[in-house]
Amino acid sequence: MTAALEIKDLSVAYGGAVQALSEASLTVPDGGFVVLLGANGAGKSTMLKAISGLLPFENGAITAGSVRFFGEDIAGIPSHRLARKGMLHVREGRCVFPSMSVEDNLATATFALDGRAPRTQRGFDDIYAYFPQLAARRGTAAGYLSGGEQQMLAIGRALVGDPRLLLVDEASLGLAPLIAREIFDILGRINQDRRLAILVVEQNVALALRHAAYGYILENGVISLEGRADTLMDREAISSRYLGGAHVAAAAH
Repeated sequence: MTAALEIKDLSVAYGGAVQALSEASLTVPDGGFVVLLGANGAGKSTMLKAISGLLPFENGAITAGSVRFFGEDIAGIPSHRLARKGMLHVREGRCVFPSMSVEDNLATATFALDGRAPRTQRGFDDIYAYFPQLAARRGTAAGYLSGGEQQMLAIGRALVGDPRLLLVDEASLGLAPLIAREIFDILGRINQDRRLAILVVEQNVALALRHAAYGYILENGVISLEGRADTLMDREAISSRYLGGAHVAAAAH
């Protein structure tokens, strides 16, 4: 079976000089839930931008390696065309349109349906079923939502685009632990219900590994470790390196 995403020996540099990724390889199976873990500055967001075609907006470029989306080499394809192919990227910081209503924010992703699926109200209703908080506030300007609601809106907006692969950058960043767990619970449901391939970049190791099937550890632009989520969770080196053992144990409950 063709993987949803296959990255081989990927290297990325900014400004032609600053090396951000070095020969990194990663695979997301079709229907799989994979997490990319690492500390601030490890290169996690760069990895997602390389996948989704956003590097040129930040003076970055792939200098070596390949990125394949369902078998197609997509390096160099503009981000809007990748969205129309079914690759949707939820960027760090949520990036909702604050003056627009919840429903209008969702509608902005319908451009990605071009040529693949029709725009229907049912698509919005499916989002509201996953995120009832958004249904209750569909006419509210996004800028008045809580941080957790904005993250739900950002994920819901990507789902409107009927993704084949969903990329989520720092799903739990800045959220209270209870809301962060809710976000990951919903991502897990989406993965199971839709058999949707998901790649999440995350710093909360315990939370991410509890929901994913497989994980990769990125350090200074290099993949240093990978394995099944349950196996990685048992590695003391991960807990001490990234969060401290006590923090990991607390976050797991």
